Amino acid sequence: MKRAAAVIVAAGRGTRAGGDVPKQWQDLGRRPIVARTLDAFAGHSEVSQVVLVAHPDDDARVTQVASADITVVYGGADRATSVANGLAAVKDADVVLIHDVARPLVTDQTISAVLDSLDKSVGAAPALPVTDALWTGAEGRVTGTQNREGLYRAQTPQGFHLEAIRAAHAAHPGGAADDVEVARAHGLAVAIVPGDEDNLKITHPADFERAERILRGRDGH
Repeated sequence: MKRAAAVIVAAGRGTRAGGDVPKQWQDLGRRPIVARTLDAFAGHSEVSQVVLVAHPDDDARVTQVASADITVVYGGADRATSVANGLAAVKDADVVLIHDVARPLVTDQTISAVLDSLDKSVGAAPALPVTDALWTGAEGRVTGTQNREGLYRAQTPQGFHLEAIRAAHAAHPGGAADDVEVARAHGLAVAIVPGDEDNLKITHPADFERAERILRGRDGH
C-alpha cells in the first residue's frame, strides 16, 4: 500500500477575496477555511501526514487550527518556493497531494480518485471539461472565438510520486501556474481524473456565498 502525504499551500495573502484577514483565515460555516481544508486531508484514511505551508505572519492563527499531528512550515516569496518547502517537510511517503488551501470543499472521493490514479501514473489531478463557449476579447468587445475541445478547468489536489515532483520543482525555473505545469516541464505524465463542481477555489467575495450554500446542502439545512 502506498504511503501518502498532503501539502496544503496556505502562505498567500488572497487579497481579491476581500476582508480584513487573508481568505484562508476567514470563516466558512463558522470555521476558518484553513481548518476545513486541513480536516479534509487529515481525516482521509490513506493520508498519513499533512503539511501546512503558512505565512510567517500567521503563526498565532496557525496554533489555533493546527493540531500536533500537522507539520507546519513557512512559505516563500512565491507559490513554487512554498510548495518546495512543503515537499521538503514530507517524511515517509511514496506519493504526495498538493492542494490549494482555498479549496475547502474537496471530498474524500476526489482525494481517493487522485490517489488511485497514482497506481498507474506518476502524476494525477482532477479537472472539469470546459463546456461554455470561449471568446477572445479586447477593450470590452468580442474579438474572436476559441475552440473548447480538449480544454479543462484544473483543480487540486494534484498528486505525484514524491521524488519525481521534488526533482521537477528543483529543475523548474519558476513562474508555473500550478504543479502540473512543473511536472510536465520535467517530462512527467499527468493523468486527468474527474473533477467536482463543488470543489471550488474561493477567490472573490461572492465565492463565500456559493461555498456556504454547498455546505448547507451537505449538512441538510
